[in-house]
Amino acid sequence: MRLFGRKKPVEEPVVEAPRPTLPPGPEVGPDGLRSLADHRNYLLSLVEPLTPFGMQLLDADGLAICEEIIAPAPLPRASTAAADGYAVRAADFTDDFADGEWPLLQVVESVEGTLPENAGLWVEEHQVLPDGADTVMVESMTEAVAPDPEGIGGTQLEVTRRVQVGSHVRAAGSDVADGQVLVPHGVSLDPRLLGLLAAAGIDKVLARPRPRIVVISTGRGLVEPGRPLPSHRHVHDANGYMLAAAAKAEGCQVWRIGVVSEDLDEVRETISDQLIRADLVISTGGFREEDGDLLSEVVPSLGAADFAEVNIVPGRQQGFALIGEDKVPMVMLPGDPFGAYVSYHAFVQPLIRKLMGTEPVVRPPVRAITRSVIRSLPGVHEFARATLTTDRGTRSVEVSPRREQANLADLANINALVVLDESVEAVQAGQQVQVVEF
Repeated sequence: MRLFGRKKPVEEPVVEAPRPTLPPGPEVGPDGLRSLADHRNYLLSLVEPLTPFGMQLLDADGLAICEEIIAPAPLPRASTAAADGYAVRAADFTDDFADGEWPLLQVVESVEGTLPENAGLWVEEHQVLPDGADTVMVESMTEAVAPDPEGIGGTQLEVTRRVQVGSHVRAAGSDVADGQVLVPHGVSLDPRLLGLLAAAGIDKVLARPRPRIVVISTGRGLVEPGRPLPSHRHVHDANGYMLAAAAKAEGCQVWRIGVVSEDLDEVRETISDQLIRADLVISTGGFREEDGDLLSEVVPSLGAADFAEVNIVPGRQQGFALIGEDKVPMVMLPGDPFGAYVSYHAFVQPLIRKLMGTEPVVRPPVRAITRSVIRSLPGVHEFARATLTTDRGTRSVEVSPRREQANLADLANINALVVLDESVEAVQAGQQVQVVEF
């Protein structure tokens, strides 16, 4: 007889971990759509600038500086010649003019220590002046005297014009004063600023890195360029190349992933494999039922996702997610080329600029005069394809006559978008409009 019995282990119920969620999205309007500004601000609130680190000067070209850089010394550090001529002390060649006599300049071959009185040393442009010199006398201000009447030796020149102190001299500190701000915090470096920093002896700066962007194309019927189309129902992937090039033009490090198949597991694995090298994932297509609705099936399993309809034309359907352990942002854009390109400028470009720490995050539009009447549906935020020209400082814009068509050829031949917000029904010829310039 057993005195003690073993209790049957109790099986613990399996509790699934709740899926991560994003903060509540902005309120929608009566039409059930988010406004462009609300959706963009919502996305920007979910992304933080990349962490800055010290990098070599050339590697920081185009990046935002995360420090205020102060000049460690004046530039130039010593007074230099701004023209070829004789380095002189101006005070030595002014007294004799009062008596109507031309002063004489004694040319010396070299100077050890301080420049002697009434002496001039030949210097070339950009050469450092000898100690004591404060002026460069160009050759046209002198005439030769022959022979040397006093037997001093060397060459003597007669000064034929009045000498002004500081003439033809680039004074020490005239470009940059000691302690002056060379580059303010947040400014993006360009080749000219790089040259200024190098002249100041600075070879490293604290900057945010280039965002690493992965571009993925999804959807039924997409085929990689260079491969034959199986049928007339298939198309080559244009969006992937277009978006990758646009991100590269922003200064990002970009990888374009080939067209992903319609298999859900393969789509999920492809996206997951890219997260190790991505600061931002951009996808295009895969929203609509005819594209397989791949992303709305796959992305929520990778992280917190938001799918919304935004009151813009084109580009109504938008998606966003923070995926993987590091919560990498992912922007999901429409599959039609024009909608994808407009969405890039409206939402992706500001996100990239925030990652880079570039101000302003949203590039302000320019103003231009429309050449013809533009009509727009009230209550809709429309981006119309247009051609922008400038003549004698005046910008004018012409809207594409086939603006309702999502045509790649038309998109390739424009250089701007006219912004028609919800309040616009018609713009008369000669009136100003807001324009996004490419």
